[in-house]
Amino acid sequence: MVEIGRRAFNQGLTGVLAAGMIGGRAGTARAYTGPNVIIVRFGGGVRRGETIVGKKSYAPYMLNVLGKRGTLIPNLTIAQLDGVDTSHAEGTLNILTGRYRGYAKVGTQGLAPLLEPSAPTLFEYLRKAFDIPAHQALLVNGEDRPQEEYLTYGGHAHYGVSFRSEVIGLFRFKMHKFARILAEKTAPEDVLADAKKQLKELKAQDYRGTAGTSSAPIERFWDRWRQQYGDSGLKNPRGDRLLTELAVRAVRELKPRLMMINYQDPDYVHWGNASHYTRAIGIIDQGLKRLVDTVDLDPAYRGRTVFVVVPDCGRDANALMSVPFQHHFNTRSSHEIFALMFGPGIAQGKVLDKPVDQTSIAATVGAVMGFKTDGAEGRVLSEILT
Repeated sequence: MVEIGRRAFNQGLTGVLAAGMIGGRAGTARAYTGPNVIIVRFGGGVRRGETIVGKKSYAPYMLNVLGKRGTLIPNLTIAQLDGVDTSHAEGTLNILTGRYRGYAKVGTQGLAPLLEPSAPTLFEYLRKAFDIPAHQALLVNGEDRPQEEYLTYGGHAHYGVSFRSEVIGLFRFKMHKFARILAEKTAPEDVLADAKKQLKELKAQDYRGTAGTSSAPIERFWDRWRQQYGDSGLKNPRGDRLLTELAVRAVRELKPRLMMINYQDPDYVHWGNASHYTRAIGIIDQGLKRLVDTVDLDPAYRGRTVFVVVPDCGRDANALMSVPFQHHFNTRSSHEIFALMFGPGIAQGKVLDKPVDQTSIAATVGAVMGFKTDGAEGRVLSEILT
């Protein structure tokens, strides 16, 4: 069992400061011996009413089982500030950087903004402080949001691309698959021509230019995936079930020390059918159970892993809207979310019944892992650390 908490946090920071962040590259940093952390972005916009309050929770495993294993934070909020949007990429960056507006908008892709973090992310803080390879600081991303695959590193002068995480998702697998098809040169000419066209189109979406630079462990991961599921795309899971499968395989094959899973399916409610939203919450809840079961059975993770479950944003609660359950109108419920933390060093069976800001998640993850998040605006939730 890993013992963490206030004392471990202070000792970890002392070590980081004493090391002076030597060298500026992960290979010259200290070995990491702290707990693993898995951040579950309960994403696609999920509010309290269908999860932790109300007559029925569509996430009963999270609320009733995991709630007993850690600390529930029912009054987590996204601050009502000018320029703070309650949306998915923005909420993800609030979690990863501990800052609001800690990013620059560099364009759009369809209706989605293209964002570049301007503040360091948790991945960068971790990899600069400790000798952790990129594939063990991992983002698991949904196939419908490739723009969120480039939120793993910021433009801070002392951090940046050298400390980014790796990304796994169907978008990245497709790039790997088409590159492999072209390299093998065994497919018919029409298949090769299509692969070349598809790869070019995928690369055109890579607005930060890092998608084609996966490390050898990630390439081997995708080779095994391709061997099992083939090239058709008809055999592998889809949607958030795909993300659960990728995350479980990552735990078994890549052994990440910090992993963030960007679930997204609740956002399909934008098309107007409320059952798309509630069913998707249940799918994430089932995925969370599978992840926890996987961790509890793995000697490298059992008793050594902290889970952080937190939505990217909430949703509007006006039932009279022509299309309900939106999140772009800045209503109060779109700012009202929650968090659950459990694992070694986190108080069990506790409810932190006070207002907490979403930006406190990054600072608290840093405390758990033993590094300081200098750029974070939120505070360390020391009252939940044992």
